[in-house]
Amino acid sequence: MHTGLKLLHSSSAYLTLAFLIIAVLYCGYCWLSSKEFSKTNKIIALVALIFSHLQLLLGLILYFVSPMGMSNFSGASMKDSMSRLYILEHPLTMIIALVLITIGYSKSKRKMIPEDKNKMIAVFYLIGLILIASRIPWSVWPA
Repeated sequence: MHTGLKLLHSSSAYLTLAFLIIAVLYCGYCWLSSKEFSKTNKIIALVALIFSHLQLLLGLILYFVSPMGMSNFSGASMKDSMSRLYILEHPLTMIIALVLITIGYSKSKRKMIPEDKNKMIAVFYLIGLILIASRIPWSVWPA
């Protein structure tokens, strides 16, 4: 179960990153060119949000069933950079990134000016994307 879940979590990360990049670029372009917040903007942002939440759910399940996750938590593992990444840095940063992405989507729904809607999504999704990219274990990620 662990191997399949790890493969699913790693594989779906490509889709999550792709949708986040598309949302940031599209909403950023619309914001900078003062375009209307259309149904397309909303769908792109929502799909990126949904995939991000699914990715977090898979990651949390994996965190509790993986031998590198919660069961590996100890003082000695904090001294090893790779163990610390899996136990603390990766999950915590991903949760913070997802909170920011969710805040961006929620704030965009409350804005009345179309440029502000695009701005909220572009800015918050970009910060979330940067956080996610900073804590992906690239050295062990499947190509």
